[in-house]
Amino acid sequence: MIESVKGVNSLFSTNALSGITTETSNPVSASAAAVQGTGTQMSFAQVMGDMATDMVDRLKLSETKSFEAIQGKATTREVVDAVMNAEQTLQTAIAIRDKVVTAYLEVARMQI
Repeated sequence: MIESVKGVNSLFSTNALSGITTETSNPVSASAAAVQGTGTQMSFAQVMGDMATDMVDRLKLSETKSFEAIQGKATTREVVDAVMNAEQTLQTAIAIRDKVVTAYLEVARMQI
């Protein structure tokens, strides 16, 4: 069922973001960058692509656990955890989509 969602990164056009650099000038390790609040910057398309990929992975895990439960290989607890995790991820994705659409509509209504 979930296999039909492929190539999530192809949905995002990165040509508009080609002027944005993804590197910083001073070399800082990732863990130190997270602590200091600085580090490499990811483009909006990369962040959204990563979130979409994570969402698809969680939905696939949920589907797999459901099939394992039918076969008697997974406990009810594992299935419930996987399904609830997938549901939470899906609700987050829907909320982000709604915010993006609202922001786009506000920009579209602005007078030039």
